[in-house]
Amino acid sequence: MSTDAAEKVKEGVKAYYGKKLKTSDDLQTNACKLGDKQMTPAVKSALKLIHDEVASKFYGCGLVAPEALDGMKILDLGSGSGQDCFVLSKLVGEHGHVTGVDMTKEQVDVANKYIKYHADQFGYSKPNTDFKLGEMEHLSDVGIQDSSLDIIISNCVVNLTADKSVVLKEAYRVLKDGGEVYFSDVYTDTKLSEEARKDEVLWGECVSGALHWKELVELNKEVGFSGPHLVTARPFVVEEHLRKPLGDAQFVSATYRLFKVPESCKTEASRVTYKGTIEESPEEFKFNVHNILTKTPKDVSSDVASVLSASRFSKHFEFQPLEPGTTAPIDDVYIEADPFAYCASNKVAPGACCPKPAKPVEQENGCCPKRAKTGNETRCC
Repeated sequence: MSTDAAEKVKEGVKAYYGKKLKTSDDLQTNACKLGDKQMTPAVKSALKLIHDEVASKFYGCGLVAPEALDGMKILDLGSGSGQDCFVLSKLVGEHGHVTGVDMTKEQVDVANKYIKYHADQFGYSKPNTDFKLGEMEHLSDVGIQDSSLDIIISNCVVNLTADKSVVLKEAYRVLKDGGEVYFSDVYTDTKLSEEARKDEVLWGECVSGALHWKELVELNKEVGFSGPHLVTARPFVVEEHLRKPLGDAQFVSATYRLFKVPESCKTEASRVTYKGTIEESPEEFKFNVHNILTKTPKDVSSDVASVLSASRFSKHFEFQPLEPGTTAPIDDVYIEADPFAYCASNKVAPGACCPKPAKPVEQENGCCPKRAKTGNETRCC
C-alpha cells in the first residue's frame, strides 16, 4: 500500500472511531462485538467495576487477558476508551502498570477522564494506568523504550493499520526477552480485493484490513517471534449489505500469542509438567488450542518448551529432557495456527450480534457494553 493510501486509511479510521461511532451499537458488523465465554472470575469481577461511559465505547472483539499478570508491565495497542487497560490494571495489581496507546484523541480523552475513578474503584493508593495519544507504528514517539515491557495486548486493532509489519517490529523492539504479544484480531481465508481494501466502512468495521491468516505466519517469521500460537477462534458473518466487495471471503476473530525468545534461550523438545500454580488456572494451562498442559507430564516441541522456559511461565512448570528414543513433537505452524481449520474441526458456531440497549445494566459476560435485559440474553455471543 502506498504512503498516500496508508495515510488515507489512518485518517479514515480516526474519523470513524473518533467522530462517527458514539457507542458500540453504531457498529455495522459483529467483528468487534465477539465475546469470550471463558472469562475468569477475576476478569468478570473487574468488568463490573468499569465505568459505563468507558464500557459503552468499547469496540474490541473479546477481552484480551492472558494469565499470570501480577506485577506485569503491559502495553495496550489501540487502547480506545481504556476498558481493557482498566481491567488489566486490576489484574496486575497496584505494583504492576498498564499503558494504553491510541491515535484517536476522543477515545484517549475518555480513558484519561476515568484514570482516578478506576484507581479508587480498585482501592489503589495511586493510579497504575496511563494513556498516550500516538500511533502503534511509532511507539518511540510516545516514549516507549526498547525491552521495557512484559506483555503487549491488542484487541481488534492491528487490522486497522495499513502496515502490520511495522506494528509487529515495534512490538518486538519494546518487549523484554521472554515477553508476549497476546492479541485478538480479524483474519480472512483469502486475500481481499482492492475494492474491499478501499471501502472505508469495512476498514472501520475491522474487515477490510484483515490479514489472510497465513500472512500473519509469514510476518511472524520475518520479525522473529515464536508462534503464532492460536488460543481461540470464532467465525463471524459480515452482514449482506456490506458483502459485495468481499466476494467469497470468510472471516474469523482469533486470539494468538507471539513470544520474543532470543536464540540463547531456545531449548530442545521437553517433557513438561504444569504445577497448577497460576491462580486463575489451578488444574490446567491452555498454552494454545493444541497444548493444554496439566499436572500430567506432556511432551512438547522445542518451540513450546523454549517459550515456556524463557517466559514468565517458567516458574509454573517442571522441565525434563525427553527419554532416549522418544520422538520429539514437531509443530507445523501452518497447521497449528489455522483458525478456520480449528473452527471447522471443533464445530465452532459464528458469533452473534448483541441486542440494542435500552438502559444500562450490570455487565455479566463481557460480550457487550452494559445493557438492559431484553429476554434474549442467552443469544448474546
